[in-house]
Amino acid sequence: MPKPAPKSPRPAYRCAECGWETGKWVGRCGECQAWGSVAEAAAPTLRTAAAPVTTKAVPIGEVSVSESAFRTSGVPELDRVLGGGLVPGAAILLAGEPGVGKSTLLLEVAAQTARTRHRTLYVTGEESASQVRLRADRTGGVHDELYLAAETDLGAVLTHIEEVRPTLLVVDSVQTIGASGIEGVPGGVTQVKEVAAALIRVAKTRNITTVMVGHVTKDGSIAGPRVLEHLVDVVLHFEGDRNSRFRMVRAMKNRFGPIDEVGCFDLSSDGINAVTDPTGLFVENHHAQVPGTCVAVTMEGRRPLLAEVQALVTVSALERPRRTTSGLDGSRMAMVMAVLQQHCGIRFHNQDVFASTVGGAKLSEPAVDLAMAVALASASQGTVPPRGVVAMGEIGLAGELRRVRDLPQRLAEAARLGFQVAVVPAQPGSRSPAWAAQRQESRMVDDMRVIEVPDVDTALRLLKLTDGRQRPLRDVSDG
Repeated sequence: MPKPAPKSPRPAYRCAECGWETGKWVGRCGECQAWGSVAEAAAPTLRTAAAPVTTKAVPIGEVSVSESAFRTSGVPELDRVLGGGLVPGAAILLAGEPGVGKSTLLLEVAAQTARTRHRTLYVTGEESASQVRLRADRTGGVHDELYLAAETDLGAVLTHIEEVRPTLLVVDSVQTIGASGIEGVPGGVTQVKEVAAALIRVAKTRNITTVMVGHVTKDGSIAGPRVLEHLVDVVLHFEGDRNSRFRMVRAMKNRFGPIDEVGCFDLSSDGINAVTDPTGLFVENHHAQVPGTCVAVTMEGRRPLLAEVQALVTVSALERPRRTTSGLDGSRMAMVMAVLQQHCGIRFHNQDVFASTVGGAKLSEPAVDLAMAVALASASQGTVPPRGVVAMGEIGLAGELRRVRDLPQRLAEAARLGFQVAVVPAQPGSRSPAWAAQRQESRMVDDMRVIEVPDVDTALRLLKLTDGRQRPLRDVSDG
């Protein structure tokens, strides 16, 4: 009896994003939910044999670090985020929304690098060379050591690199460059991987600092395959509001420095300028004390920033009162309102509540809870908080105040700007809770009085925003 013919193996399909495998083609990956990333996997090949090495392995102590020393980019705020400056051979990915100022920032970096007699090549795939020249004339970025090329083909870009031999390479953007002989259109998964891999390979072999601009999706994540972020050494996000000139560069990945640093910039028609002290942008100078305001100290990376929280509470004519926030977390404000109503006796059930920040600042840190509570209580009661007070602390559901990180840095920044009093959470273990409930512990920090309070009710009574006679909601039904 003849043996049945062996069945041919079923073709396997693999996701280019996460490596998930399936027996049939699907349009969406079942693991990472990426669209269009599943393709037929190549047949397994033989084991790779040993091959000659490019460089001999040496003890790590004998490896020279002089070739990888930091070099300033000419933009101090960007150097702060990068951990000291540009590293030869580093691959940097800068992503951000359209119109936020990525090209303007990188043109300024290229011009500053050219002024230090380091040859720079700026490759643009989104604009013509004349358009980039117009921007350079406006921002003062024309220099003999700055070379400009408008190319969309990877082979042509590599030829420009061979001819110019730059120290800094800027590619704007990686999604517009296409590689001939590779399937897909420019910006696709396969094309972006090939283009990025080729540019990074050249950067490592020739010690060229390479900065690539990346597009973002509608949810703010970097467009293209996730492997792109793994290939590069540094991932930067350029953030900003269209209604404000203030911009921030935030490090999401950095092999040469910290990832909790931010750089602040001011984008104008004359170019982009570094903002070394951005606190004044987020604090309003009132001619007279007004209710519903409080200053918070938030941390952007390692940098403390003072921002003013404003609240407006009015009687509502609607069956369901409105709750509107701008620059603040709406769910966080709802929680703070519930705590104020439950533990401080401040009613919001028939009032419209509006809360916002000054200058377009976006505050999502829990340390802003106490400043938000002070602003809401002040607006609801119509009382004015004392002048020169900052408040910081996370509020728990039981009304307690929890510690915040980097408290000494926050207090030092508030004292530098002239604030006289800071209300902060009580440090656990310093005194018993019963003692802290009756008396507030205070100390002096840089000529500023720091008052430690255990809960939000004590903080509001200390600032004379409540008189303590409001009965908590849980006691309303009693008697």
